[in-house]
Amino acid sequence: MSFILTAVIVLGSIALIAAVILYVCSKKFAVKEDPRLPLVTAALPGANCGGCGFPGCSGMADALVKGADAGSIEGLNCPVGGADVMTKVADLLGMAVANSDPMVAVVRCNGTCELRQRIAQYDGLQTCAAQNATGAGETGCGYGCLGCGDCVAACQFGAISINAETGLPEVDDDKCTACGACVKACPRRVIELRKKGPKNRRVYVSCVNKDKGAAAMKACKAACIGCGKCQKECKFEAITVESNLCYIDFNKCRLCKKCVEACPTGAIHAVNFPLPKPKPTEEVKEESV
Repeated sequence: MSFILTAVIVLGSIALIAAVILYVCSKKFAVKEDPRLPLVTAALPGANCGGCGFPGCSGMADALVKGADAGSIEGLNCPVGGADVMTKVADLLGMAVANSDPMVAVVRCNGTCELRQRIAQYDGLQTCAAQNATGAGETGCGYGCLGCGDCVAACQFGAISINAETGLPEVDDDKCTACGACVKACPRRVIELRKKGPKNRRVYVSCVNKDKGAAAMKACKAACIGCGKCQKECKFEAITVESNLCYIDFNKCRLCKKCVEACPTGAIHAVNFPLPKPKPTEEVKEESV
């Protein structure tokens, strides 16, 4: 009986000593959580898309709290929640947040099935990443969209779909949150985040082909040939030509559309502009004899 009692006392003593050690360690090495952190995390949308550049909403919340402690949260933005969420977060942190222009994903490829001649057949894994790794793909353009839908799979908001007729992805402006997942998923960087623009109007070069004019046109009838006519027409220095490819800076563009009219191949797109009014037909007056 004394043996059992001794064992119980020894084990009880060991447990007590261990509990005291654990209690002391928990107090000494405790990591104190900022009380603002769970509030900021709750204010974020919880999409965990990574569009902010941090690993999920918890990472974004941590960066926002640290930014507030440093005196500024400028440059930190939640593309999914937008201005409403960032304003709420700023109020929680007692900070001011600058209004940022809403962005949207844009597919910079004109290469529809009709405009790009198919020169090969790809029978491998049906992903853009796999097809791009094997070479130029099924068409002569080694820069354009491959149409396998990696961007569609990457989008958590159902904002992208493949048009069966053109073979190109299309972005729903109302659903797109500009999280940038589709941009990262595209192996050819065909998709870009651009400003939505006033009334959702924007002008951009819908081509990423860097081949010289003749080669680009051979691959796609609506390719940019880097002729620079659009650059000459632009009075706002919004257009640059580099590596045989034109690019429109959306921060400088004033949406005058003169570049659209100047482009000989139709590579520049103007989106959501009203259709031009038809010119009145001139009535031919018959001369009286």
